[in-house]
Amino acid sequence: MRIISGKYKGRRITAPKKLPVRPTTDMAKESLFNIINNNYYFEDISVLDLFAGTGNISYEFASRGTEQITCVDQDYGCIKFINETADSFDMPIQAIKSNVYKFLEKSTLKSTIIFADPPYDFSVEQFAEIPALVFKNNLLEDDGWLIVEHSKHTDISHLPNYSHSKGYGGNMFSFFELDSSQED
Repeated sequence: MRIISGKYKGRRITAPKKLPVRPTTDMAKESLFNIINNNYYFEDISVLDLFAGTGNISYEFASRGTEQITCVDQDYGCIKFINETADSFDMPIQAIKSNVYKFLEKSTLKSTIIFADPPYDFSVEQFAEIPALVFKNNLLEDDGWLIVEHSKHTDISHLPNYSHSKGYGGNMFSFFELDSSQED
């Protein structure tokens, strides 16, 4: 994987082959970050990266100037790799080893961008639990986005707070936002 833009543009990061991951492709990542760049200033946002895997998405945010980045993954090898990589680049990334659902249940950490990249073979019910917990526990900033990466064969557009999706090859990014009509 490589960092596309920012302070570490062009740097390649090689993850150990034994990690149970499927990193976001460079093409999909570049397209996603173009969308984010058109809506946010990277240095003004906070990011929660769920099912972080290699940390690919978090490194991109850090390279572009985001200073508050939290990664969550339940695999010890992934967390160890993210910590080592973040330390070697002096990136402001906090990595937490936890089951994502348990983390979302207990967390009070509010973020501008919550990015979730669960395994593509998850059931629709497993995908649905992510936005359900994020919105139930009020983890998204008022102007923030929950972005869920999934296969183009998985449809989650019926879920509450769904806004829109963007597709790139076999990858889909579904965006969820607070519905201002539901606020008190």
